[in-house]
Amino acid sequence: MQNSALDKAAWLREHTVLAGLSGTALAGLVEALEVLTIAANRRIALEDSPPGALYILKAGRLESYRTSPTGPASASSLLSGAVIHLPELLLGAHARNTLITLTESELWAVPAVSFQALVARFPEIAQAFSRQLATELVQLSTQLSFEQERAAALRPYLITRARRGIVGKSRYAVSLRVAIRKAALDRESVLIFGEPGLEKDNIAALVHFGSPSRRTPVIQLNCAALQPSGADLFGRRGGKRGLIAWLGEGTLILNNVHDLPNPLAIKIAELIETGRYWPVAPAGTEAGEPGVSQARIVMVAEKTVPLLERLAGHLIKVPPLRVRKADIEAQIEYYLNIMERSEGISRPRVAPEALRRLQGYDVPGNLSELKNLVERAVSQADGKELNEEVFWPAQARKKIFRYNLLNAFPQLRRFLRSEWWPDRLNSFILVLFVFIVAVLFLGPQQRTENFALNLFWAWWWPLILVGFPFVGRLWCAVCPFMIWGELVQKVSLRLWPRSLGRWPREPAERWGGWFLFGLFALIFLMGHPRIRVHAHRHGGYGVPPGRHRVARRHRAWKSGRAHRRRGDPELG
Repeated sequence: MQNSALDKAAWLREHTVLAGLSGTALAGLVEALEVLTIAANRRIALEDSPPGALYILKAGRLESYRTSPTGPASASSLLSGAVIHLPELLLGAHARNTLITLTESELWAVPAVSFQALVARFPEIAQAFSRQLATELVQLSTQLSFEQERAAALRPYLITRARRGIVGKSRYAVSLRVAIRKAALDRESVLIFGEPGLEKDNIAALVHFGSPSRRTPVIQLNCAALQPSGADLFGRRGGKRGLIAWLGEGTLILNNVHDLPNPLAIKIAELIETGRYWPVAPAGTEAGEPGVSQARIVMVAEKTVPLLERLAGHLIKVPPLRVRKADIEAQIEYYLNIMERSEGISRPRVAPEALRRLQGYDVPGNLSELKNLVERAVSQADGKELNEEVFWPAQARKKIFRYNLLNAFPQLRRFLRSEWWPDRLNSFILVLFVFIVAVLFLGPQQRTENFALNLFWAWWWPLILVGFPFVGRLWCAVCPFMIWGELVQKVSLRLWPRSLGRWPREPAERWGGWFLFGLFALIFLMGHPRIRVHAHRHGGYGVPPGRHRVARRHRAWKSGRAHRRRGDPELG
């Protein structure tokens, strides 16, 4: 029994806040302990009621929570060594929180009456509690001072919320939402790139606020305004802290990373790759010890940055508004809803011809320009219908003579938005391409006898050139080479599981044009002599038949003349 009491006293001294008590007081507390074993999901104490005992959690887990009539309950988990109801019993207050067991728990309990007697017998228990409160107060004061200084440093760059979600139901909008949700699942770095006016910084905020670390701070920095040395970001050695140090586990959004000077871009790349950074040291001194960053890096650019792109865990390409024409109507309705709620105006109706005019416009400024157009149209319409004349500035002068086939033929628009384009049509072309290639290789090699040769060389390629001003690269959406390429890639990955490497964008942009030029030159040099021989043997393509008859007669006449010279009587 004596050993058991000593073991309890040693455990209390090692695991609880009662370690400062004297041996006599601790022995008296151990004598009053009652050992309780309580099953899971049992309530021990109720908030705003007198505490029945002092509880010490020996083993298991408890949950302490307090309900709120105006908001969610505040809850916390208690682990082994927690001392419960000590302030309430010393101050004569009611229990602040409700306690329940999360698992089967072993509790050491001192009834409230016995504890009051112990406090009267050993005043040092109250003094120990006072010392604990003083220590906690100093810690809280230090932490509060640090948080105030941190808030002051981060406040100019702080983002409190995302402005809006992704508006629209097109497949581009759906793919963009999927990419944002995927990037929000982990803490890998993200590179978001696209044309100006696409609100890419808002997409970066959506990645942060959709992640599990949404409660940590998120700041946004304009890379064009950063110091070339990076002192405002990394801090100075022995001096002012940098924003990375203040941010902690938050999210850092670097806007316009394509404007970073090369030395600073190298430092950012090292930060992303290793999580380390070096505060800026005075000239002529050593760099010192590196700092360790726990922040998540989200980069925003108007074009790809090869140095940083290869390090990004997620790449999000934001499509321009000109390829998301199906989302323009939803985007306009969203802006009108915002204006109706914020400005208290009556919501005007958008005329169908005005909507078609906007859908036929490329919107080079993307969402920013579309928002300005809607706001200007609402102010000019004065609560009336937004007709085509109100949106006339949206039609550029140089494009007045453009003819929009989608507006002229609504059936074509419906077909291009249906499931047939291009998914179902690709399945048909997949089979048709095999048949055409078989006919080209196995069929006759004369154009007059092979419909596939005649179709491609006499009709298809000329029609591509003639139709390009009207439908652009529409053929590329159902190109059989791309369809078969994707199919072969899927089969290859299934037979040989592996992770595909990234497309070598920089070498492709640098050497791709020359590579294609070389291939076309090679095709021309290899094919030209064969064409001449083929034309010579079979009469040629497009050469008048009369010229071939004259050539044959001339060769026959020359052959007869040679025989006559040799004295051949049969050809005399």
